[in-house]
Amino acid sequence: MDVSLLNADLHCHSDVSDGTLSPQALAARAKANGVELWSLTDHDEIGGQAAARDAARALGLPYLTGCEISVSFLDQTVHVVGLGFDADDTALRDGLAATRAGREQRAREMAAGLAQVGIKGAFEGALKYVGNPELISRTHFARFLVETGACRDTHEVFRRYLTEGKPGHVPHRWARLGDAVRWITAAGGVAVIAHPARYRFTPTEEYALFSEFVAHGGRGVEVVTGSHTTAEYATYAELALEFGLLASRGSDFHDPDESHTDLGALPDLPGRLTPVWAALAERVIRP
Repeated sequence: MDVSLLNADLHCHSDVSDGTLSPQALAARAKANGVELWSLTDHDEIGGQAAARDAARALGLPYLTGCEISVSFLDQTVHVVGLGFDADDTALRDGLAATRAGREQRAREMAAGLAQVGIKGAFEGALKYVGNPELISRTHFARFLVETGACRDTHEVFRRYLTEGKPGHVPHRWARLGDAVRWITAAGGVAVIAHPARYRFTPTEEYALFSEFVAHGGRGVEVVTGSHTTAEYATYAELALEFGLLASRGSDFHDPDESHTDLGALPDLPGRLTPVWAALAERVIRP
């Protein structure tokens, strides 16, 4: 079998961060959908890793540890996925804790902005969707605004309220790119640029992102992901080849009703690329 045709899904979120399903439910969904290699990649948090690993093992589903780290680069938030790391690594855990710091204050400022346009109680409303204020995010606010009828769906919430220039947008300074890459690699993992087409960089800025990422030791890029178009698969396949990066594949699944792409439902990686899992064979946790 061509290793690039493996149905790997290496990007999704549980209720430990901003997904709605438990790690155990996600493992079961991945297995039912034909996923052959899975990773849970919660935002800035690895608290769900043990549950995900154990559930995958019980289902006979090979597993890679994962997380998605928020990074500030050229005044934008960029996400770096870490795969195959040691989840007990102290420096990684400390770095993620530092990255989570400040989310609650940012959320209160978002709620204040929404209140100014007539949406009251947004902080308390968003908290209903998250157990830990350290992990509160825009997605939790979006669910509250849908619940109250302010918007039809979470995509409309982001367009109207939570992106730059809108009432509920509050920028946050996350980890530095080099720090995030080093935390992952020092813990034995591979750092991957997540969904690169989502960032609003100019071609020059995007080239700077990839160049600096590689200089810090980053080794992969998501080529096939839930938010990329077919044309973008081709674009980032070419960039992967140009920069000598491994190619990753992940749905970025959050919720059965909100997500564009279900676990395991992505097309195959382009065959010219070297998949990231080929470099992580020894890090896969097998049943």
